[in-house]
Amino acid sequence: MPESLSTDVLIVGGGVAGLWLNARLRRQGFATLLVDKGTLGGGQSVKSQGIIHGGTKYALSGALTGASEAIADMPRRWREALEGKGELDLSGVRLLSDAHYLWSPGTLAGNLTSFFASKAVRSRVGQVKGDELPPALQHPKFKGKVYRLSELVLDVPSLITRLAELAGDSLLAGRQVEPLLDGNELVGLRVDGREIRAQRIVFSAGGGTAELLASLGLQQPAMQRRPLHMVIVKAPTLKPLYAHCLGGGTKPRITVTSHPAADGEWVWYLGGDLAEVDGVARDEASQIAVAKKELAELVPWIDLSAAHWATLRIDRAEPAQSALARPDNAFLAEQGRLLVGWPTKLALSPDFSDRVEAALARDGIRPGQHPVLPELPRPPLTGPFWEGLLP
Repeated sequence: MPESLSTDVLIVGGGVAGLWLNARLRRQGFATLLVDKGTLGGGQSVKSQGIIHGGTKYALSGALTGASEAIADMPRRWREALEGKGELDLSGVRLLSDAHYLWSPGTLAGNLTSFFASKAVRSRVGQVKGDELPPALQHPKFKGKVYRLSELVLDVPSLITRLAELAGDSLLAGRQVEPLLDGNELVGLRVDGREIRAQRIVFSAGGGTAELLASLGLQQPAMQRRPLHMVIVKAPTLKPLYAHCLGGGTKPRITVTSHPAADGEWVWYLGGDLAEVDGVARDEASQIAVAKKELAELVPWIDLSAAHWATLRIDRAEPAQSALARPDNAFLAEQGRLLVGWPTKLALSPDFSDRVEAALARDGIRPGQHPVLPELPRPPLTGPFWEGLLP
């Protein structure tokens, strides 16, 4: 039998939310253990577009919603961390772009005027032209308008690598998780047969959380999945572009991020409305055909004849909402020693940590004394989202 362990906070789920929480708690002197059954960041985290947004796209409907207010402070907090002077030291994490852009094709420019005139949006947005345009849009045939958002785009694998460094010796690869009970009270978990006792247990396993709850005989909090069908395109002719292209609706028509491949080419990752309900209903070939048509309309000057295409399906795991709506904040529920949550967006990982830390403080949970951890099997790091999908 592997020896039993004890810690202050036992975290299950090694995506960005769990790793961020782990690093924050360790910085405050807590003993932690983070368990993951796959690769670190290999679920939703690495499949995200890496946009740390401040909610401007949520204001497209013309009203600043709860979502845009709650998320508005996130770019600042991430920026401070990336500069090495925030709540975590993320200096060295690769920043793909220090801005994200809103781009309206020529046909739509008028729709934006009132949106950008609103006071709430003005503070975060400025129009760009000429050589300030994103490289992919610097072409004589480009006729639209482009606005720069004070948001940023991160290289997610590099973020995961840094958060794993900040985890020190606290990572554990573990496949089977079972409850560890004292009478009827949950006091820890049995991970691959190893008993781990903890003052608090946190489930931050994204789509795996429903299964973890079921293993404890719990149905609440209920989880929903909102699927996406993303498109990936790689070509020698692609240049960097980080932008929401606006359509007529309240969601971006297409959201593009660009990611450097090992061979020096750029990979474009396409989301937005393209990847939502209609895209989810399409098979891979139909979804690629629609993406080709969109890019031919929006950036006709880019030759994609030598491009490689693929699609990637993602489930966004979140607390259940009425009518599969988008949750506006990180979510945390509590049951005795167990805390269960979803950040709901990559950008909201700090908000998720705030909520866990507030619960610990309220319950008087302080760092305890624990034996030094033995050497433990560590989960591997994830590769980029296109690994195995593109040549």
